[in-house]
Amino acid sequence: MSRPVSLTGLLARAGFDEADRDAELFRSSFLAEVFEGCDAAGQAALTGALGRAADPDRGLLTLVRLGEADGVDGAFLRRVFAADGPERDRVIAVLGASQALGDWLVSHPEDVAIVTSARYRDIGVGAAGEQVRRLMLEAVSADPAAEVPVASVSASEGALDEMRRTYRRILLAVATEDLTADAPETLLPAVSATLAHLASAALEAALALGRAEMADQAREVRLAVLGMGKTGGKELNYISDVDVIYVAEPAGGADESDALRSGAKLAAAMARMCSMPSREPALWEVDAALRPEGKNGPLVRTLESHLTYYERWAKTWEFQALLKARHVAGDANLSTAYLAATRPMVWDAVARDNFVEDAQAMRRRVEAHVPIAEAERQIKLGRGGLRDVEFTVQLLQLVHGRVDETIRSANTLEALAALSAAGYVGRDHAAELASCYRFLRVLEHRVQLGRLRRTHLMPTGSEELRRLARAARIPVDGNDGLESRWRATRRNVRRLHEELFYRPLLPATARLSADDVSLTAEAASARLRAIGYRDPDGATRHIKALTEGVSRRAAIQRQLLPVMLGWFAEGSDPDGALLAFRKLSDTLGSTYWYLKLLRDSGAAADRLAHLLSASTYVADNLAQLTDAIAWLDEDEDLAPRSPAVLATHMDAMLVRRHDPKSAAAAIRYLRRRELTRGAIRDVLDSVPVTTCREVIAPAADMALHGALRVAISEANATRGLQAPPSAFLVVAMGRLGGEEIGYASDADVMFVHDPHPGADPQLANEWALEVAGSIASLLGTMSTEPQLQVDATLRPEGKQGPMVRTLDSYAEYYQRWALGWERQALLRARPSCGDEGLAERFTALIDRHRYPDGGIEATELRELRRIKARVESERLPRGVPATHHLKLGRGGLSDVEWTAQLLQLQHAGQHEELRVTGTRESLLAARDVGLLAGADADRLIVAWELATRVRNAIVLATGRVRGQRVDVLPEERQALSSVSRLLGYEPGHAVDLEQDWLRAARRARTVMERVFYG
Repeated sequence: MSRPVSLTGLLARAGFDEADRDAELFRSSFLAEVFEGCDAAGQAALTGALGRAADPDRGLLTLVRLGEADGVDGAFLRRVFAADGPERDRVIAVLGASQALGDWLVSHPEDVAIVTSARYRDIGVGAAGEQVRRLMLEAVSADPAAEVPVASVSASEGALDEMRRTYRRILLAVATEDLTADAPETLLPAVSATLAHLASAALEAALALGRAEMADQAREVRLAVLGMGKTGGKELNYISDVDVIYVAEPAGGADESDALRSGAKLAAAMARMCSMPSREPALWEVDAALRPEGKNGPLVRTLESHLTYYERWAKTWEFQALLKARHVAGDANLSTAYLAATRPMVWDAVARDNFVEDAQAMRRRVEAHVPIAEAERQIKLGRGGLRDVEFTVQLLQLVHGRVDETIRSANTLEALAALSAAGYVGRDHAAELASCYRFLRVLEHRVQLGRLRRTHLMPTGSEELRRLARAARIPVDGNDGLESRWRATRRNVRRLHEELFYRPLLPATARLSADDVSLTAEAASARLRAIGYRDPDGATRHIKALTEGVSRRAAIQRQLLPVMLGWFAEGSDPDGALLAFRKLSDTLGSTYWYLKLLRDSGAAADRLAHLLSASTYVADNLAQLTDAIAWLDEDEDLAPRSPAVLATHMDAMLVRRHDPKSAAAAIRYLRRRELTRGAIRDVLDSVPVTTCREVIAPAADMALHGALRVAISEANATRGLQAPPSAFLVVAMGRLGGEEIGYASDADVMFVHDPHPGADPQLANEWALEVAGSIASLLGTMSTEPQLQVDATLRPEGKQGPMVRTLDSYAEYYQRWALGWERQALLRARPSCGDEGLAERFTALIDRHRYPDGGIEATELRELRRIKARVESERLPRGVPATHHLKLGRGGLSDVEWTAQLLQLQHAGQHEELRVTGTRESLLAARDVGLLAGADADRLIVAWELATRVRNAIVLATGRVRGQRVDVLPEERQALSSVSRLLGYEPGHAVDLEQDWLRAARRARTVMERVFYG
């Protein structure tokens, strides 16, 4: 038979920290009688219920005091605590969570019935405002139905104390419902609204007392009291200053100045009724600091005076504050007139200069004034606190609310839900932000309930944290424990605040007129014509197609387009950009991420608008590669991929594909992806020349590597081979070899193979020829993915020679018959992909011929000069000015590259620094070893880099990747303007690009003629 557990043991097991002391208290109170009347299970249930209090020790002490209080109904208390039910749980919950409410019950023991729901049954969470108002006015014996309620007795006759008692009783009823709720965060909106109704009713009762105190003067004035802040938004805390604004008008024929004096006295009297010392505790301070001019301005003003101030002198934050204004007491008609007059000002305030920036700066100032010691404990003002949520919601409302009445709620949670429903905030962001806000408000309520003191600080002590967690129905420890959840909530709130509050769309939208934001057909057409659209009617049709309807997609487009239309117009082709945007939106509008990204990202929408209006090439590629739009949100996604990463991606794609056509499509798709990545960076960064080496050349190498892998596999399969009969190498030549390839360049290559020992030479040769042909076919045939033309004409004997040779054949050819131009071509030869051992042997072979020890002979020099002159005279297209051809013209790419290559042929045998494949690198090396003057090297490099950039910019602007026009500086003004804008020139300065090119080319030509021709 088990021994009965002692009272001390039961209390310790229930969670009491001071079980010995608490047992003595227990035995000295009415609880001893209750305890003795229970069986063992009942005793355990009783101590267990007491132990579930937020603070069991403090709750028990208060309960003992309550049992000893004068006037307490002991029989009622014993009956409540003898039964294991909700009445007992409600009393324990209140006493364990709030020392202040416990002290109230000790001094007013009759109010225990309120906690147990025997009284004020219909007053609690969710009580209607008029219902609370009636009770508060009845406490001062005022007629709730009177147009201007006046107390029937003065404050000195006890009406003030009765008003305050009524306030505390209703507050007690609300707190009881709150503290016993299974899900406090769900109940929070109703709790805050009821507290706001209670504050409004208290102000009405206090105003009635003030009128009774100064009856004659009160008749001279109509006084309206408007709640601001949390009072106005119906989201009040348990204990907080109540923010108000007063509006006064003369009544009964009184003079305005007399009415204002009386109104100020009446307002002061009302505030005094709420905060002056009395037998019952004060309610809270009435704060009128949000009035015009703040504490330096008159306490009350007429409606006209208010409007004059707001029209002339009000600051941005004052309109933000007015968003929450609501009638709470006094003359309701005057409040209605005030709200009707000021509401348009609130929603028009966004048109003020720097409105969004001022609002953002104000939030930073509020945050900066939080004491450092409190920064990590602030529930309200700190980073990730309530103010982050409230400022975010209010700024979104003010920016978008001028044309959308559905989002104008003064309540934070209601406004957030409306913003989400209208598409201004993503559903997931809104849900997360609302959840965080409710959690923070519950914490704020619980820390205030303890002593009914105005505080917004998280406690630091472990015992205080434990009490707070239990009062808020949150686990104490673990990943979902109080501290972990507090830190996670702050991080999430701050992240969402920074994403939403600092959206680039907000200041851009704020700068637009209301007509521009509304996108009405008439306003849109006029605006489009004014900002540079060539076909405003066509653009209006696109806008209509994107924004018509009530879908979420259309709602978000209505937010985006007013701003993006302006961004499109900043580019060279706004009409084309809008058309491209419509096509993208038609394709992606129903996806979950596309419009969300553009609305919420800090950069994506602006970048997309710039890309579509500046580059036909990028617009076309994005239409085919829509997931690339997601890259616009992060700079990291636009960074060039290393060859190792590209190879990994290629291998991952090819391992799943066994058909040559699908494999080729995958290869070309990956190349398009990287070219698109590079093109986006180019458009955003004025087309740097480094893209050739960092993106375009590696993408071509990757494509050649993938094509070689597929070609070898197919050649082996065709012949039933288990392994290749020969090592195979693809050698990059020309601009690809120098890693200077552009968007419109072909891939110049040579193919080398070396039969394995014992292999049939004829079989190896046929096999290699098939591999080489397959590479060209896989990459060059027409398909949905862009071609990469593989050009092998730089091989020995050019088009007349075999497509592929063995290493020995190359060695023999170069030893016996190599011409000067063939050795010149080898200067940019670079292994691209294939057998690494063969690459080393081939490089060693050609180094002897491209870097001759004694330089080139005089006959070779004369031949090179002859060929260069012939190229200039014969290959330049007819009708194209030599000054404007970027490749073959005077001072163009050919001039610079032939000059650099001549210096290499002459001196690389003696100077290893010259043994590089890149033009810029070879010129810098020639300068460093004294073969080229510094100024000459600079002039050659400037012209070469500008020509390279302009060629790429032409492709990006026009979308053309074939044809001679890619190599010609545009003469047509619109095309030249588009190219110049891409290169960073200001609008209207296209001629500066032309002049810069002519100057650079002229200087480079002068150097070339002196160095190359001698």
